[in-house]
Amino acid sequence: MHVGILGPVEAHSPDGKVAVGGPRPRTLLAMLALRVGEIVPLDRLIDELYGSQPPSDAANALQGQVSRLRRALGRAELIEFHPAGYRLALEPDQVDACRFATLAAEGREALEQGDAQAAESLFSEALQLWRGPALADVDAADHATRLEQQRSSAVSSLIAARLRLGKADVGEIQDLVRQNPLDERLRGYLMQALNQQGRQAEALQAFEDARALLADELGTDPSPELRAIHLQVLRGQTQRELPAQLTSFVGRQKELRRIASLTARLITLTGPGGAGKTRLALQSAGAGAIFVDLAPAKDVAAAALQALGLKETVLSPEDRLTLALRERDTVLILDNCEHVIVQAAQLAQHLLSTCPSLRILATSREPLGITGETLCPVPPLDPEQSVALFVDRARLVNPAFVRDQHTTDICRELDGLPLAIELAAARTRALTTEEISERLNDRFRLLTKGNRAAAPRHQTLRAVVEWSWDLLSEDERDLAASLATFSGGATLEAVEEVGRHDIEVLDALVDKSLVEAADGRYRMLETIREFCSEHKRVDAEHAAYFLDLASRADPELRQRNQVQWFTRLTAEHANCLQAVEWATEHDPELALRLVSAMSWYWYLKGSRTEVRGMAEKLLARVPEQSTEEYAILLALAAPERVQSKLAELRGPIKQPFVLIAWAMLAGPPVPDAPRTELQDEVERSDDPWIKGLVGFSNSYLGWAANRDRAAAIQNCRSALRHFQDLGERWGAAQILDLLATLTEDPHEALALTDEALLAVGELGAAEELAELRGRRADRLLDLDPDQAEREYLQALELATQAGLSATRALANAGLAKIAQRRGDLARAEQMLREAQRELGFGWMHEAAKQQVEEVLSELVRSREV
Repeated sequence: MHVGILGPVEAHSPDGKVAVGGPRPRTLLAMLALRVGEIVPLDRLIDELYGSQPPSDAANALQGQVSRLRRALGRAELIEFHPAGYRLALEPDQVDACRFATLAAEGREALEQGDAQAAESLFSEALQLWRGPALADVDAADHATRLEQQRSSAVSSLIAARLRLGKADVGEIQDLVRQNPLDERLRGYLMQALNQQGRQAEALQAFEDARALLADELGTDPSPELRAIHLQVLRGQTQRELPAQLTSFVGRQKELRRIASLTARLITLTGPGGAGKTRLALQSAGAGAIFVDLAPAKDVAAAALQALGLKETVLSPEDRLTLALRERDTVLILDNCEHVIVQAAQLAQHLLSTCPSLRILATSREPLGITGETLCPVPPLDPEQSVALFVDRARLVNPAFVRDQHTTDICRELDGLPLAIELAAARTRALTTEEISERLNDRFRLLTKGNRAAAPRHQTLRAVVEWSWDLLSEDERDLAASLATFSGGATLEAVEEVGRHDIEVLDALVDKSLVEAADGRYRMLETIREFCSEHKRVDAEHAAYFLDLASRADPELRQRNQVQWFTRLTAEHANCLQAVEWATEHDPELALRLVSAMSWYWYLKGSRTEVRGMAEKLLARVPEQSTEEYAILLALAAPERVQSKLAELRGPIKQPFVLIAWAMLAGPPVPDAPRTELQDEVERSDDPWIKGLVGFSNSYLGWAANRDRAAAIQNCRSALRHFQDLGERWGAAQILDLLATLTEDPHEALALTDEALLAVGELGAAEELAELRGRRADRLLDLDPDQAEREYLQALELATQAGLSATRALANAGLAKIAQRRGDLARAEQMLREAQRELGFGWMHEAAKQQVEEVLSELVRSREV
């Protein structure tokens, strides 16, 4: 059922139009429809039906009219009785007046948000619901007047939307002015429509007609709004609409909120090319803003005049703009200022000082650099928004597109740069996301098919970056290319040492959005870095710098400031790997020295698995030699060969990682085996770190040989002091772990293990964290099996991340013990078999294999019992 009151009152059922009846049933239906879904009080309905002379039995008379209306509608339940009154049981959209009000409200909202196209569509649909004068065949003048006022407001708003679209109908507006001669808003619309069509003389005459009529009829002058339109026409000014957008706006909620919260009169959106600055400016500016595209411009003031629709006069362009904008409360968007930055800054300064109600929203790859400017950086999209943008644009060309893991990978590889993401999404019409992802190492060839109607600099990814590159000075280009050599960003020290330019040049690159500065480091987006690195590379200088840094850092990693240096090397991890890779190809001896200098850091970080492939390449390119550096390389690339090479070494030790490699790969010395010269040299060392390591080794070996617990503990305490005096956490953790093994108090063992975990956790030593977590589980096994299980699982996860198969095997063995105690023998055996498969070369693997086999034997015995 639908009810119409925007015209004669009528009702329609699915079978067709319903004969409602005479005046009183129609009036009753109209009154209920005006408040559809609400209870209309009895006394109000009586007043509407009978006026000032109701019958003596008005309540019964009303009930009789309700009965007639129910019979006419054919559905008695549509008019519900309540103690307080009657209710029409329909949805609001089933009454044309309610539907009209909803559409008109949505149209006003669209108009306020600057979407004139949507507003026109909504108001047109709303006005099509009208079939004539409201409530045409019932006596309800007040209600009809209110509805007609709403209709008039919607008509005015429809004209406003069409004016913004540049397609207002002059004849239609003239008819409305004749019907409502004192409506100044309609008079203003008529003047604007005439002006848009180039009929300025008629527009001016329309103003004079309005002024004369207002003076004769009301004795008043035109309103300030009408006078402002008159002044606009006098200046030859026509309002231009913001560029219409053909795709949806995705993300940027944080930036939109920031812009909306700012009270500054000059806001500059800064960011690299393709970051979406223009789209963000248009989205945030709102209706009535003036858009000036400076990309093709050489004269900023002339471009602004053109955007305002102003003709040149004897006045200077700046004064002409001041005259046009002085009394206007509006936003001027100066888009793409970077190539005319000085002109844009000068015009902005002039207009802001002469037009007190004007605000300017600029977009540029660098700030305008004038007083009062507030910067709003436009960073790459976050991962979630990047994927949302890719999916939205991909479905425009491939409606069946479904996101997958490659979608996320593509967006990450493209740095969340909106234009690059849109160009990649356009490729989904012909390529799968996997194929796109695989080709991003040559992104400038892949991302070449953009919007043909866009400016040339936005049609390909290369063109976007090239636009920025061409605006740089020679020094800026040289430093940009040098900085592009750094794969992991760079500190100021590194930039100055490798790039060899003053800090002012670096500041300029930051200002021009080619370089990001954060947390004391300077980085480039990968797309920009790839482009800049095509022009120049400084790999030799880069490798030399990081060899020097690693050489300085290495001894510090065994002293009190080891955490700070570890953090610094972690920040340079990618750069150091890059340096080794380059040197392996071009200077193997330098690569060998760099591997040696980085070896202790890599061990602490747990990166031996990560660097093994790189070490194998280097091993194939350097001649065999009896040096510490070569032994370290073998420890990383071919550990099965390192033991024989260690036997060839002579002291003194320069890189203590040799000793760690010796302990890890050679294992405990064979009893009564002849001592080597290197062993004697190590024992005589005055290096406090090596002395602590020797003390730890002697404690462990002494306990293993003679089981003298007290002597072993005493030796441990002495060795611990060496590491504690140095402030060295790794060595202290090793001895704390051994003390936990030596103590006979299980609670003390846990406390010592926790102290060791705290030390290596502060350092971030991945391998030790995994091993200590597993040993903490061992020490909890008889105290708290549930907690022990959680610790084993955590050790398993950490060992997986660090690539420690022996530690994984031991964790699985511990979990198997717990499963066996719970009676799940099948599960226990499965885990032990898995642990056996984990183990390979080296004495540590042999020791782990022995423990696994012991647990397996115990399991077999328990099954036999």
